Amino acid sequence: MVERGAVDEMPVGGEHLALDLVNSTFIRGGLRGHLVDVLVEPSDLGEWVERHAVGLDLASAPSGRLGAAELAAFLELRRALRAVLTAVVAGGAAEPADVAVVNAAVRAAPGWVELPAGGAGDPVRRSLSGERGPVLLARVARAAVELLTGGGREQLRACPAPGCILFFLQQHARRAWCSTACGTRVRVARHSRRQSEV
Repeated sequence: MVERGAVDEMPVGGEHLALDLVNSTFIRGGLRGHLVDVLVEPSDLGEWVERHAVGLDLASAPSGRLGAAELAAFLELRRALRAVLTAVVAGGAAEPADVAVVNAAVRAAPGWVELPAGGAGDPVRRSLSGERGPVLLARVARAAVELLTGGGREQLRACPAPGCILFFLQQHARRAWCSTACGTRVRVARHSRRQSEV
């Protein structure tokens, strides 16, 4: 059974845009926990999008409502990205069907960047699509492609804590877990095992 959660309950946030989408499902409570999904209703997707306004460059995105069709597209991208990330972290090849889902999402709203009017400053994003959903979906998918084909791929990790399904970028050599909660849970379990062996 999947429990509905809130976007602000995600145990790991502020990771790479594509990882934040994948990490919108998580296990609450470790091995004996339960699956939580923060993207159940279109309003949940709207909140997730607002929290990622900078990464999605909402200022340059078309306006409009995100409905059931857009939610379904994001959930399909999330599913495919989880499968691709799992394969990549394990050192294997992703299934062609999952790669095709990511690539189709990138193509859903072809876009480019331009120089701003003065010739310097932040790039201006443009898109051929005038629809909000495909533009935002394409931006998440493009971010995933850039992650998986760039230098960040070497830092990509799946949390090794039992019962955790989250991904993170190991940007510091000492980071071993997706969150301090997972690290603490593993250390407590390790300590309990040692105490029971004595």
